[in-house]
Amino acid sequence: MTYPHMNRPTAARQAAIFLLEDEALIRMMIAGMVEELGHRVAAEAGNIHEGKKLAETAAFDLALLDVNVGGESILPVAEIIETRGVPFLFITGYGQDGVPSPFGERLVLQKPFAITKLGDAIEAVLGEPREDT
Repeated sequence: MTYPHMNRPTAARQAAIFLLEDEALIRMMIAGMVEELGHRVAAEAGNIHEGKKLAETAAFDLALLDVNVGGESILPVAEIIETRGVPFLFITGYGQDGVPSPFGERLVLQKPFAITKLGDAIEAVLGEPREDT
């Protein structure tokens, strides 16, 4: 699906995204949105174990983290990413209340969300305004 109203960022603005979401169909949908926004999914995981490995080793500019991954808290993955100094935001159906307490001030994108909301959230965290706004 294409979204003609969305301007694709220039190559200099393309972000490498780490996506951690346990629901495969939701992960695929979000990955598609990321790509439609002109970014790329550099790494993706569907469980905390794999997420921790990728959080330690993958090269990415921003992480999109589900809060509850297969019944487990995202906290250990978020802590690794925080230690690396890489920005991240939470994607969750639980809202702000579901965010682990050390990260209560982080941006939360409430699921389900539109591609425009995802684009705005990525820009808010990376500090890159969209050209069409």
